[in-house]
Amino acid sequence: MTAAEPNQPSRLDELFEREPDRLSRLSIELAGLYFDWSKTHLDQALVAEFVSRAETAGFEKARHALFAGEIVNLSEGRPAIHVAERGSGAPEDVDLSAARHQRTRALVDAVEAGAFGDVTGVLHIGIGGSVLGPALLVDALGRRGSRLDVRFLSNIDGQAFDDAVSTLDPATTLVVAVSKTFTTAETLANMDAALDWLRGAGVADPYGRVIAVTASPDAATRAGIDETRILQFGEGVGGRYSLWSSVGISAALAFGWSGFEELLEGAAEVDRHFRFAEPQANMPLLAAFADRFYVERLGCQTRAVFAYDERLRLLPFYLQQLEMESNGKSVTATGKALEGPTAPITWGGVGTDAQHAVFQLLHQGTVTVPVEFVAVIEDDDSLDAEHHRQLLLNAFAQGSALMTGSASDDPQRSYPGNRPSTTILLDRLDPRTLGALIAFYEHRTFANAVLMGINPFDQFGVELGKQIARKLSESADHSDMDPSTRALIERAAL
Repeated sequence: MTAAEPNQPSRLDELFEREPDRLSRLSIELAGLYFDWSKTHLDQALVAEFVSRAETAGFEKARHALFAGEIVNLSEGRPAIHVAERGSGAPEDVDLSAARHQRTRALVDAVEAGAFGDVTGVLHIGIGGSVLGPALLVDALGRRGSRLDVRFLSNIDGQAFDDAVSTLDPATTLVVAVSKTFTTAETLANMDAALDWLRGAGVADPYGRVIAVTASPDAATRAGIDETRILQFGEGVGGRYSLWSSVGISAALAFGWSGFEELLEGAAEVDRHFRFAEPQANMPLLAAFADRFYVERLGCQTRAVFAYDERLRLLPFYLQQLEMESNGKSVTATGKALEGPTAPITWGGVGTDAQHAVFQLLHQGTVTVPVEFVAVIEDDDSLDAEHHRQLLLNAFAQGSALMTGSASDDPQRSYPGNRPSTTILLDRLDPRTLGALIAFYEHRTFANAVLMGINPFDQFGVELGKQIARKLSESADHSDMDPSTRALIERAAL
């Protein structure tokens, strides 16, 4: 892996002069989305170099293994079959996923037909990938036309519980509990709190209001959930890649099964592009080339994503987990220490709010942060079109300003420019385009992992803190803990 180099690349505005076809080479229309990577430092020589690196890294073989349902998660001995959830994987995985989708659809139909009585709300309980993906879907697509109030609960903090149920009527609320193993401490504690909430409101059969979503149906049965209300997904579906599976039931309840199918279809379009496009025109791979360049050669430790659409406000949070939990590693897939950097810190916000908060550093700070703008051409709000026009023009202006900068005799008012940005434009925000957008980010994450030689499908880094918390909870003897932690426990009277 190439270490960060001190030399700066050519100026971006000069690259446009040197490469007249630059925009056409580094922009792609796909599945109702327009990707523009021309404001990055990927010139023809760099793209050729990275294409060669992808070949050396075995990109084609790794991509084939992903879609063929082969073992790609070496540390856990599993395939990664989330692509099968949208019909793009090995035939046997696709068939099994389709059967599970039919069971999920049957349950959605039963809810809509009144099998659970009058349902006005859903309390979706999970943590990490069990909640971030569905929450993004519902917040983006379930704002209009949904008869259900879908709320999400992940934090074990009681304040989070109070906030989640504040608008729900326990007599007409369904609880959707999502846990791959159905042993996740936070999720089970919140499910128990939800059951108590139902009991306290006089619900005669609180367990009858719970739908369990898990890869371990036996564990859900032991927890008291009837098998008729258990939806299963495969062991090879990682949490942060699971929204396409039965984990997405709350989204399907919010905007309908037909919308959920459109979500899968949009993702499948990007799957086909990623599988068959040539490397130099493969958008997720090109994006990974840029990511690797900025991390490894310019030493960029962060990447910022700004959604210029309120409906996509949760996208940066979703990408934080997808990218940092997948690629925040320090060893290769075979356990060897890496010599260079892996994933940068993903962060971001919503435009135009962010312009008045963090863009000062992006334009004039001493660190280079690659910026990503995500915007939607067609508006869907109640105001006149001028509001949306100004929103889009702000996004485009920021990208231009980052690239070109502006010289001034007053150093306080001088902008260096030559700062990279990318733009993703959705024609409109609907299930198809959102599915395509999320699939693009998944494949970009995978492509980055292949270029680095790491496994993006395990996440052992999240376990140690949880193990220590469990130990502290189960024993009153904290004598083997460090002095600082002991003092904190004593101060909080725990």
